[in-house]
Amino acid sequence: MNAILITGCSSGFGLETARHFLSHGWTVIATMRTPREDILPPSDRLRILPLDVTDADSIARAVDAAGPIDALVNNAGVGLLNAVEGVSMDKVREVFETNTFGTIAMTSAVLPQFRERRAGVVVNVTSTVTLRPLHLLSVYTASKAAVNAFTESMALELEPFGVRARLVLPGLAPETAFGDNARARMGMEIPEPYAAIAAQVFAGFQDRTGPITKALDVAEAVWRAVTDPSCPMRLPAGADAVEWAKAG
Repeated sequence: MNAILITGCSSGFGLETARHFLSHGWTVIATMRTPREDILPPSDRLRILPLDVTDADSIARAVDAAGPIDALVNNAGVGLLNAVEGVSMDKVREVFETNTFGTIAMTSAVLPQFRERRAGVVVNVTSTVTLRPLHLLSVYTASKAAVNAFTESMALELEPFGVRARLVLPGLAPETAFGDNARARMGMEIPEPYAAIAAQVFAGFQDRTGPITKALDVAEAVWRAVTDPSCPMRLPAGADAVEWAKAG
């Protein structure tokens, strides 16, 4: 039976991806900073483990407890919306610790078993903001663009060992907690000269008339990335993501 470890399963993309793989008969190791047993359907193929991707010991414990897996999905991430002038370097480091370094650390932790078995898939969830620049997302975009570059380069060194690496790029997903989490992280401390720009950005988040990304779109893209060896390196997930990928 195939097994998958997914990070960031407490809500949004990770939670829906865990549900999706469970419904398709996979063994799912769903990891979260604060484990909750009530958010996924009970199953003898489900294990919920604590994991903080910024903590090396936490990563080691989770990977050891998970045992052999066939796929790793690096989905855990944090958001940040602010002008560069309004972002402290501590917050910059916090974003990169989770989004970038956490992804690299988790990948490094599972690669030995994939390489030795000459099989396995790493799927890294980034964002379509890496395809075109947007206001107030410079730090967040940089953290995700770094993962794109990391994944594409890593895929080359893994290919001789039969291990694949792929990217899933979601678009704007109003149903997830990204916006609320990002606002909490920035503390609403946008410098006054950028207030008008921020108002436009937040108004755009409230606009539901255009194409958007749903959590299920991301789950289905991850499914394809894991199960279809012929899929492209970058998979846009969501109607808006597909449009942006074509325009790019």
